[in-house]
Amino acid sequence: MAEGPRVDTTQLMELLSVSLGAYYGDFTLAAASENLTAIQGKALTVLRRGPIAMRALAEYMACDASNVTGITDRLEKRGLVRREASASDRRVTNLIITVEGERVADAIRAKMHTTREALDSLDAEDRDRLYALLKRVFVARPAARQE
Repeated sequence: MAEGPRVDTTQLMELLSVSLGAYYGDFTLAAASENLTAIQGKALTVLRRGPIAMRALAEYMACDASNVTGITDRLEKRGLVRREASASDRRVTNLIITVEGERVADAIRAKMHTTREALDSLDAEDRDRLYALLKRVFVARPAARQE
């Protein structure tokens, strides 16, 4: 059986761009339904993994530390996160998601209907394969992300 033309890196990058655009649009609408901006929703998503220092959150979200302060202020005012001094270095402020913050983060994910429908259209084997590939490309190579 003859193989078709190979997909090159540029084509993959374009498809990732389209895919991430659709995901981001879906995420933005879901966050808005919870009266959050996309960046506030993203902060909750990151905090869902566990406490993180404010500076580390700024680095992870590729934004200025002063922006994280404003984002945190708004999330804290709504009772979605809390600040806590680090036990090992009191100069460091960690952010911790609250139970209400977890509920809101879960609600955002649950409302991402377009993304869910697209991923649910794959069978279990294809979802497993996609997960493994994305993990291998974007998670298992942390040094490559910093270049």
